[in-house]
Amino acid sequence: MTMMDIQLNNWLLFAHTQRHNAEVEIVSLFPSGNVHRYTYNDFGARAQQLMHALDELGLEQDAVVATLAWNHHRHLECYFGVPCTGRVLHTLNLRLSAAELAYIIRDADDRCILADPDTLPVLEQVRDAGGLAGVRHVIVLGDEVPDSSLDGVLTYETLLAAQPDTYEQRDIAETSPLGVCYTSGTTGRPKGVVYTHRSTFLHALAATSGAGMSIGPSDCTLPMVPMFHAMAWGMPQAAAAVGAKQVFASGPLDPVATARLLSDEAVTVTAGVPTVWLGLADAIAAQGSRLPALRHCVCGGAQPPRHLIERYLNEFDIPMIQAWGMTETSPLASLAWPRHAYRDLPEEEVLTRARTQAGLPLPGVDISVRDEDGNEVPMDDATMGDLYVRGPWVADSYFKNAEPDKFVDGWFRTGDVVVWSPSGYFVIADRTKDLIKSGGEWISSVDMEAQIMAMTTVFEAAVIAVPDPRWQERPLVAVVPCPGASVTLEDVHEHLTANGWARWQLPDRIEIIEEVPRTSVGKFDKKQLRARFADDPAATPASAQPAASG
Repeated sequence: MTMMDIQLNNWLLFAHTQRHNAEVEIVSLFPSGNVHRYTYNDFGARAQQLMHALDELGLEQDAVVATLAWNHHRHLECYFGVPCTGRVLHTLNLRLSAAELAYIIRDADDRCILADPDTLPVLEQVRDAGGLAGVRHVIVLGDEVPDSSLDGVLTYETLLAAQPDTYEQRDIAETSPLGVCYTSGTTGRPKGVVYTHRSTFLHALAATSGAGMSIGPSDCTLPMVPMFHAMAWGMPQAAAAVGAKQVFASGPLDPVATARLLSDEAVTVTAGVPTVWLGLADAIAAQGSRLPALRHCVCGGAQPPRHLIERYLNEFDIPMIQAWGMTETSPLASLAWPRHAYRDLPEEEVLTRARTQAGLPLPGVDISVRDEDGNEVPMDDATMGDLYVRGPWVADSYFKNAEPDKFVDGWFRTGDVVVWSPSGYFVIADRTKDLIKSGGEWISSVDMEAQIMAMTTVFEAAVIAVPDPRWQERPLVAVVPCPGASVTLEDVHEHLTANGWARWQLPDRIEIIEEVPRTSVGKFDKKQLRARFADDPAATPASAQPAASG
């Protein structure tokens, strides 16, 4: 052996950033308008006080410690304070129902919950649903306990104040569990994905790289993705790894306040789902600032419409980098950075070749695109196949071995249907369950949504399959019009036809809705749309049936 055998654990990140980045700022904006500022040195001392407090509470060395919290500095302390004691961090999704939270808390066997004050009413409902039977401690992330019927609630600041601010470094094996995140449960019960110290460390380094989010010491990050969703896409650990300034906006997204925060703190890298960027665009425009410090924003969770990418680039001079990943991939697996060879191409061509793709797999992540027989499909920009993925931060099983059939010969079967190109990029065509099979031919709901959302009268659109006695399935489009605009089925047909869609592919039915329902992590919830519209075949006129697809 010629190299040092250093365990890749959370201590390696934590000790490094406190020692070498002590004076770098961490900023939290709260819904009240209050701004909290401190440094990595302060953060490190308080995280070590938390480590002592967890020991003093008598929690087992491998106990699962949950958080039910928004994005802020105390949550960041939990990100490091819990795993650095050898315990397992479980970030609970506070947008879930009480019944869903109760199931997840029981399934993970949570022993302690660190909760924001405004989440205590939710925990009361979780208790009533039988979800807190195994939880020994509830700790409020604040100075005092609000009125609550929960028993024995402790306060975070009181616990920390009584503890030393240095903690003896633990020798934690890199293969030990660091955290657990649960999937959004769109296809059944949520499933736990266990991240190890090693996988989290490697994922953080990948996120800092130029192929990832490109985060370095000169950067300032603001994760608009919640810290309860797949570890905020690894941004907090990545920023800590390189000593980037960190900024957090706590509570539900306020576009106006967030636009101001991006400007005031000179944020250089930020990340969120398309919904965030749609809502933020008007706030940035109204602010009158093009955010000159912001080098790029990362968009994931769903494919952003092309017009949204174009608006950020053309109106604000902000490149939007599309990312693809899942809870099971920690979650970053690919980002759509344009290649060097594209630098002199017209921007319209760069958009087509790179920016509107799911991206290029990160170093260490391998993908395979396969047909129904398990054979790889050609890289021809046309043939669709099931996406399989593997890598050092990709799950090899679910917690308690749920759904073992998703893991095949060392690969994870994602459930995404993709097309890949000779240049190495791949694009998500659809989720397997969302593809529309009409007359024996496949129609991509994702492609149709993106095309319809390019209409100037359309704010958002979601496409689902509805049963059809002749063609098996037909497309239905649910549209949220722009304020003051109207959208008809004829308008949609005219737009799609002008952009190369065949007559048999055109949707048979349009539904005007106020908003597209979303899952707890911001993705379109087509399950709700199907329950609302797909069981109403009488609403689809026979005259709308397409010509045969051939």
